[in-house]
Amino acid sequence: MKTQLVIAEKPSVGMSLAAVLGAKDRKDGYIEGNGYIVSWCVGHLVGLADAYDYDEKYGKWRREDLPIIPEDWKYTIFKGKDKQFKILHSLMSRKDVASLVCATDAGREGELIFRFVYDLAGCKKPFTRLWISSMEETAIKTGFDNMKDGTEYDSLYHSAMCRAKADWLIGINATRLFSTLYNRTLNVGRVQTPTLAMLAERQDKISGFVKEKYHRVKLDIDGTITAQSKNILDQQDAINIQAECHNQQAVCTSLTKEQKAVSPPKLFDLTALQRESNKLFGYTAQETLNVAQKLYEAKLITYPRTDSRFITSDMAAGIPALTQTAAVLMGGTDASLTINTGQIVNDKKVSDHHAIIPTAEVAKADLSKLADTERNILYLTAARLVCAVGDKHIYEAITAVFECSGYSFTAKGKVTIAEGWKAAERHFTTTPEQKDNEDGGTLPPISEGQTFSDTTAMVTDHYTQPPKAYTEDTLLSAMENAGAADTTDEAERRGLGTPATRAAVIEKLVNGGFIVRKGRQLIPTADGENLIRILPDPLKSPELTAQWENALTLIAKGEADPDSFMRDIEDMARALVDGNETPAEEYKTLFGTPKEAIGLCPRCGGNVLESKKNFHCENRDCQFVMWKTDRFFTSKKKELTKSVATELLKSGKAKVKGLYSEKKDKTYDAVILLADTGGKYVNYRFDIPAK
Repeated sequence: MKTQLVIAEKPSVGMSLAAVLGAKDRKDGYIEGNGYIVSWCVGHLVGLADAYDYDEKYGKWRREDLPIIPEDWKYTIFKGKDKQFKILHSLMSRKDVASLVCATDAGREGELIFRFVYDLAGCKKPFTRLWISSMEETAIKTGFDNMKDGTEYDSLYHSAMCRAKADWLIGINATRLFSTLYNRTLNVGRVQTPTLAMLAERQDKISGFVKEKYHRVKLDIDGTITAQSKNILDQQDAINIQAECHNQQAVCTSLTKEQKAVSPPKLFDLTALQRESNKLFGYTAQETLNVAQKLYEAKLITYPRTDSRFITSDMAAGIPALTQTAAVLMGGTDASLTINTGQIVNDKKVSDHHAIIPTAEVAKADLSKLADTERNILYLTAARLVCAVGDKHIYEAITAVFECSGYSFTAKGKVTIAEGWKAAERHFTTTPEQKDNEDGGTLPPISEGQTFSDTTAMVTDHYTQPPKAYTEDTLLSAMENAGAADTTDEAERRGLGTPATRAAVIEKLVNGGFIVRKGRQLIPTADGENLIRILPDPLKSPELTAQWENALTLIAKGEADPDSFMRDIEDMARALVDGNETPAEEYKTLFGTPKEAIGLCPRCGGNVLESKKNFHCENRDCQFVMWKTDRFFTSKKKELTKSVATELLKSGKAKVKGLYSEKKDKTYDAVILLADTGGKYVNYRFDIPAK
């Protein structure tokens, strides 16, 4: 009997697929049965090899070795994932496996995850492509009924591979180039560097901001209306106006009423969901993505890594029932819901996946078992669906202009005409209502020409405000829109990064010490601001991403040559190295003076430097570290000193005096050997002479 091998991206997804396909026999790393084998890649299983896999000399970072441009690209299995690759390789090689199904996430990167494994395993068997946006049983069955030949996605694969190789070439060469020039590990990337540049630019504006004081004269009219003057820079002018207007008559000289409508919000894509959850709950983008992924795998929401805010026309028929389910989920009633399905349907604005919406499974799920974070994100998604299909919120904006002693004062207010979707928002959310616009509260009935004699005037002081620091909410928005003007409408990806990767970019900048979180604010560190100072403009601009995405979109459509794109990227890497031979004179000491090397790394040959807590290899990829408080020494009441570490690196052994023996309660001298085995921790042992 011929068997079909289905390869998913994650174990949880593989298990859901197996349940629908009727595969029930659990094995080590896969599930088999009913003519199927279902296995998985545990996320990114295979990737492009590191530079030192091409040549040992690349283990040490040197400017003279740049640019590094592989002729024949190599793959590597990510650390700790060898076992699963061997399982997949073995399954692909089974004689009864006639064909495969690529069931990784439906998109450019999902395609690459499968193809990396397929290529490294040397598999030549035919495969088909599963393309779904929901883990519900009906969606999975429909997906398997409508699979296409895998070769139809070759152009998408070429686009994904070009993206990966281009990021490798620019990332590795730029990182090594500027790290060696400025004697500090400086991570440079096509997405993270422009993101850091936006943060640094905003911080510069905040730091250079000089606040200015201004004044307003506030007029209290009849105890029910508050009208204000324009901004007044000179305080004495404000005092004079206040004195002239106090207890004087005010006349309404103009009354304008304008009906306005606020359309319902769009459904969530991942970025919009991350922004809203950060604004309302303070969740980081990564936290929101992690929670949304759990809800997706639990079949409670649709695929979260999407950049679309619409659904497709084939889904429209199910929206009324789903909206009613969402309303009941939120503790409301479905009796008086307005459901305008058409305003959330747009086939042209759905690429890989439609917007994030709850699934019908929520009606059957025990939501009390969800964590608070999961429940918040699920409720937020459900509430957005109910609001998105609602009527417009309509109100009347009122602007009244009053004249008093020859001066003009303005009051604003509004009157709600139709609550529309705002009624659902107020009912289904427990967070404070966000202001729609700058219009004020209600105003009493006023007529043009009406005179008021009961007036009180006072001066209020105000200050101009600096730009606000980025929060995760506003930074995600800036990343999403960066370079938009330079990106074609057909581009698969817009802005910096993708909805799925923006959270990881922010975390990488935090973990690299280039930005810090202060409450909900994201602030660049001194190293982050200095990094932006030394880099050339092309690496800091989102235009580079826009150019790449335009080209990658054409490649994915089969309208551009991948080899030509890669030649351009290689030329860019060469030009980057040739154009930065020495550090800029004014920036030489930005990251401090170079540290003195105490010896050479026994693993890669790089310099070993001293820090407060350890002696470490300058090459962070090497991970060679000798801790000063290593238990081998502290258990003998000693610390690893610089002189001992230097000798160990030089000759592999060193004589250490004053070691303490708890058993004998006395000190002794001994020769210690450096017994490094290449693992996470460096080992030491005593040099015991042969008898």
